[in-house]
Amino acid sequence: MNQIYQNLPPNINQYTPTPDASALEIVGLIKKSGKITGYQLSNGMKVTKAQGVELAKQNKIRGVAVAVNQGTEYLRALPDPAHGTNLSNLPSISE
Repeated sequence: MNQIYQNLPPNINQYTPTPDASALEIVGLIKKSGKITGYQLSNGMKVTKAQGVELAKQNKIRGVAVAVNQGTEYLRALPDPAHGTNLSNLPSISE
């Protein structure tokens, strides 16, 4: 296991995908009234939060894990010190 992931608490992510070769990246956030409602992927496709979670579970999105907060699944960026990855740093598109 990568050294970066060894330092995380074991329960921080519900599911950490192993992206397949064709996996896409999240390049933008879709927001409505300041809340994330979806994601723009590196191929230009826009998906809802729920669709993004399902794609991540199918290993189709790289650089994210599925976490749960108060029973709701969401995507969170995996730590990547080389790129300073954080989904909240991505550009936003208003809905």
